Amino acid sequence: MSGVWVFRNGVVRLRENPAGNALGYRRKALAYIPTNEVIVSHEMLENKLAELGWERYHSDSTVLLQFHKNNSVHLISVPRDFTRLTSVHMYDIVVKTRNVFEVRDVR
Repeated sequence: MSGVWVFRNGVVRLRENPAGNALGYRRKALAYIPTNEVIVSHEMLENKLAELGWERYHSDSTVLLQFHKNNSVHLISVPRDFTRLTSVHMYDIVVKTRNVFEVRDVR
């Protein structure tokens, strides 16, 4: 992961380096391990998470989609615009759904 940590309005975020690919870094993709599928849309992600017991958390956020699991304190947040899904979001999903998702390099 490359980028710069930016602190704005009390929130710290990783702004990924857009020049990273020119420097030899590879883009990342979220993969569903049981079927070896690369997740390419919110619908696909939501279906896979639903199979694992995650439900969409309905909020008034216009920026984020959130998922929760009834027996857990964890909350998965992803941007509503799937093209803005970053490696930080992907690794968050991987950590909260161990052995089900992984982050892969895209060529």
